[in-house]
Amino acid sequence: MASSGGKSRTPQSGSSQRRGQAWLCTSGLQSDVVVEVEQMSFHLHKFPLVSRSRHLAKLVEEASKEDEDSCLVRLENFPGGTHAFELAAKFCYGVKVEFTAYNIVALRCAAEFLEMTEDLGVENLIERSEDFLQQVVLHNWSDSIAALQSCTGFYPMAEELGLVDRLIDSVCTKASMNDSSRGGWPMQDHRSLQSPGGSLLWNGISTGARARVMGEGENWWYEDISVLSLAFFEKVILGMESVGVRGESIWGAVVHYAKKGLPGLNRRHSGREAAHSQRKGLGPANPLLQENDQRILLETIESLLPPLKVSSSTRFLFGLLRLAIIINASPQCKSSLEKRIGMQLEQVTLDELLVPNYSHVEETLYDIDLVQRVLDHYLMLEQNIPPESDEEGLLLGSPSLCPIMMVAKLLDAYLAEIAPDVNLKPSKFQALAEALPDYSRLVDDGLYRAIDVYLKAHPWLSEAEREMVCKIMSCQKLSLEACTHAAQNERLPLRVVVQVLFFEQLQLRNAIAGSFLVADTVGQSGRQQGGQNPLAPGGARQGESWENSMGPNSQALKDDMGKILARVSQLEIECGSMRQEIENLHRSKKPLNTLSKAFGCKMFSAVVPSTGEISNKGQGRNVGFSGEQVQ
Repeated sequence: MASSGGKSRTPQSGSSQRRGQAWLCTSGLQSDVVVEVEQMSFHLHKFPLVSRSRHLAKLVEEASKEDEDSCLVRLENFPGGTHAFELAAKFCYGVKVEFTAYNIVALRCAAEFLEMTEDLGVENLIERSEDFLQQVVLHNWSDSIAALQSCTGFYPMAEELGLVDRLIDSVCTKASMNDSSRGGWPMQDHRSLQSPGGSLLWNGISTGARARVMGEGENWWYEDISVLSLAFFEKVILGMESVGVRGESIWGAVVHYAKKGLPGLNRRHSGREAAHSQRKGLGPANPLLQENDQRILLETIESLLPPLKVSSSTRFLFGLLRLAIIINASPQCKSSLEKRIGMQLEQVTLDELLVPNYSHVEETLYDIDLVQRVLDHYLMLEQNIPPESDEEGLLLGSPSLCPIMMVAKLLDAYLAEIAPDVNLKPSKFQALAEALPDYSRLVDDGLYRAIDVYLKAHPWLSEAEREMVCKIMSCQKLSLEACTHAAQNERLPLRVVVQVLFFEQLQLRNAIAGSFLVADTVGQSGRQQGGQNPLAPGGARQGESWENSMGPNSQALKDDMGKILARVSQLEIECGSMRQEIENLHRSKKPLNTLSKAFGCKMFSAVVPSTGEISNKGQGRNVGFSGEQVQ
């Protein structure tokens, strides 16, 4: 170790000043060593440096052997640069150094680099910085975040010294202790000493930070950890999972971080607007990040999301998925996002499902293959859900019946939205419509509406293709209103119209049978109560017919029954005529459209009165199913 012997005096603590790229210590003694850090030259004295730093002592000794008149020391790759060395130099001179959460990592790394250990002097910089870390930073949430953020500039040295792991453990432990599920809210973020002005003190020196009250809201810490770099944020989230922080809290923190790093997720434009913008070459882009950085950030965000069904999260997931498609994220990332959406497909809205088609292979306006994959994921999860049962072990019906009905309603609306696309092939339309099981729809009115829109937008389809499209709906599951509309719809194939008329006839028969059953039940109930009919004001005597038992309303009921019976008879006659015409047509081998033109007016004579209006329960009024006039 170099020393100045008896001729040297320890320089008194004094001020320092900068002159261009030179840093001078104005202690009253001439400088005898120059330390170069980056572009700055520090004119210092040997004794204070070598008495605190073993690394500087070695360098000074080597430099003095080479040139006795001048001593020049160069520090390459000094952690923290000129600012950190200036603080370490002041510490060597005995100047009080301000320790803060923002410079403690720099000071700790600088002390390690300079080998400022205890064997050179009591309370050397390594020990002092460690004390500040233990007593102040690691006991405080905001200081731990600030110190962890500063570790970015000192990687990997901060990692090797264990600073990163200790700070992450501090953050995760405090998040776990104050998780709302543990009842620890709110918590005062405090330190051991606080000055009258509010700044916090350690060892008599201001730390430059102010105390804050945590717990102002359940999500207060989302913004705090969002300042971290992606690498440290990932470590913090994984650490929180390991210590038991609730999945909902982690989800919220990840979403908050993603929205700050990927501002395109905050856009509120609808799926229709995005699709038309894509057609014009105006896909979303974020100029703040390069595409590769966006890809890394998005894939990391997706990997950190807990596997949960979180309410109101589908818009965020669809935003991630759209961006993943645009920036060409990994197939694993896109597939995982599709699975997450499939987990909660019943919460998706129609606008979210309208994902623009960014592919140059398919020509459809919306990405229909994506919706098909999401449906497949949903059905796969649906099949794995065990059926619900009561206490005795009896099954309570189909599993998750209500959610799958919501999905069916959503799919029908989606089919009606994409149906006008002239590039949508019948096979793809049919495959998507048949993806859900039959029990997911109680009525097929929604499917019929989508089919009607599709046939109207594709008038060039052949008879066979139109029949193939119509097979996806069950005429037996159409309401009377839909049957009435379909019976007049010239866009439907003739075979489908015959089926509609047949099932409408069955529905009317069932309605008549139900009316007779109700009337008989009422009559029997009146006789059992001593001849008194509750529906007739004066009652009915035993043996009285059900017509007379209805009292003043009997004539109206008979009129309605007569009209229904007349319509059923007309439907039977027309169905028989149409069957005979179809058989004659097959024998003569004429095209089916010849039959439609030959007696197109006759086939609807039983349904449409002479006034041109659709009859409804015997009363002439207009009935519209799809909201448009049938051509």
